[in-house]
Amino acid sequence: MNSILCGSFALIAALSASAEQLQEVASFPDMQITGVGVSSKSGRIFVNFPYWSDDHGFSVAEIVDGKPKPFPNEEWNRPGAAGSHFICVQSVVVDDQDNLWIIDPAAPKTKEIVKGGPKLVKVDLKTNQVVKTIPFGEEIAPRKSYLNDVRIDTKSDTAFITDSGVGAIVVVNLQSGKARRLLVAHKSTKVEPGTTITVDGKELIDQEKNKPPQFASDGIALDSKSGYLYYHALTGHTFYRIKTADLMNEKLSKSELESKVENLGPTPLPDGMLEAPDGSIYLTDIEGGALGRWDPATKTIKRVITDKRLLWPDTLSWGPGGELYVTASQIENMPKYNAGKSTRTEPYRLFKVTGIDRASR
Repeated sequence: MNSILCGSFALIAALSASAEQLQEVASFPDMQITGVGVSSKSGRIFVNFPYWSDDHGFSVAEIVDGKPKPFPNEEWNRPGAAGSHFICVQSVVVDDQDNLWIIDPAAPKTKEIVKGGPKLVKVDLKTNQVVKTIPFGEEIAPRKSYLNDVRIDTKSDTAFITDSGVGAIVVVNLQSGKARRLLVAHKSTKVEPGTTITVDGKELIDQEKNKPPQFASDGIALDSKSGYLYYHALTGHTFYRIKTADLMNEKLSKSELESKVENLGPTPLPDGMLEAPDGSIYLTDIEGGALGRWDPATKTIKRVITDKRLLWPDTLSWGPGGELYVTASQIENMPKYNAGKSTRTEPYRLFKVTGIDRASR
């Protein structure tokens, strides 16, 4: 283990956590879940299932009585016109105005993008109606891109989106629909060379490409109070942030914007990230089956909970009572990493972590 990784893990101090703190909310025998978004106002829970395999059913659901119900309706979840039907949804997020935002990279099985499919969809949870669809052309979602996660700043009407395929931060004006791809050539959005992913003692190899999985900028978090956007490549150990004002400043040159990026040091490999009201950032730890909390004052991480049921902890969302929802997507068990056959023996699951110190939020 290299010195950077040793330093990273030295930052992690495990806190005592009983198994009862991780509670199953729902399970899905055949539907691979990635995203979760919870309304802070009503507690309604929304999830998504990307089109990564032939047995894919519907894309976006609300959890009702512990079961997924297609959302906002069945029509959006049926095959149809790329601009008005879900193709391959990766993420769902509820903003502070009680709108559900849905990111559709439109790349089934993470391969070719369906023309006219990449989009950001807004659903008003008061009416359960789609009220806005922002399409992305090839200049924003190029052929090898995979729009991954999103954060919404309702004060500035701006969306921030990571691209985990090529590596970039997409900034979208939600009023005009105008989008820009930023930090495309910067190391902060790229896969870190030499990084491997090891889960349960097994190093993952993408057998279609004969190399470790290459996930660029993936997890994202927005501290709107301090004006920072945090982001992290999944195949990488370095944590970054940048001021949202700089991302929205169209007068900055490429080099000027790149100079604004702040390196926050090493972390374990995260998939999902989530901001807390106190400015701390929660990150999943896919290799450790754990969740950690990054403290902005000390710039260190403390482990919140470790549980063997957290099989590739993926996406995080706060519930209205301070509970922390997390999906387990079991990406390590997918056929592409296991000689063409799934090694999954457990259903995909949605959990919530209770007992988190509310003072830390």
